[in-house]
Amino acid sequence: MTGIVLSGGESRRMGTDKAFLKLAGVPLIEHVLQALRGIVDRIIIVTNSPTAYASYDALVVTDVFDKRGPLTGIYSGLLNSTDTYNFVAACDMPFLNPRLISYMTGLADGHDIVAPKIKGLVEPLHAIYSKGLLPLIENRIQRDARRIQGIFFEARVRYVTEEELDCHDPGRRSFMNLNTQQEYKEATCLDLECRS
Repeated sequence: MTGIVLSGGESRRMGTDKAFLKLAGVPLIEHVLQALRGIVDRIIIVTNSPTAYASYDALVVTDVFDKRGPLTGIYSGLLNSTDTYNFVAACDMPFLNPRLISYMTGLADGHDIVAPKIKGLVEPLHAIYSKGLLPLIENRIQRDARRIQGIFFEARVRYVTEEELDCHDPGRRSFMNLNTQQEYKEATCLDLECRS
């Protein structure tokens, strides 16, 4: 299993590069990497600022296509992976739960995608993708159909139910991503509560 971390967003709503915002004195990207270590064999960081990540123990790659967005990031990560299955997360998800990721890994066999579904909505940036999806994803990108959920209709998907999620991540903190200053402030308060 390879871990693919997408770190190519423009962070317009945050106003600064989210990956290097600090939570408990540690950059968000490092929280993500720490959660993945011990679960995955390799880590790939997909970014359009590769020099900023040169010091990390990971393969750093850039988007293969000019058409940016998370689907292009997933494609670029899968293309550079040597594993059949790959766990994909965003760089601004500091509360990833290794127990939940491990559980999802055990569901991957025989599926193209393993993804949580909460209140009818899929969490595509906390999901496992098969390298076999590359042709499908490339076709969609070439057609400028870059919505991640679009590939779900053409793939064998194992949805992780809310009941399953609650067994492994009762607070569902795994899915907290930080797009705004307000969300960053809330995460800081949540981290302090958990540490006190």
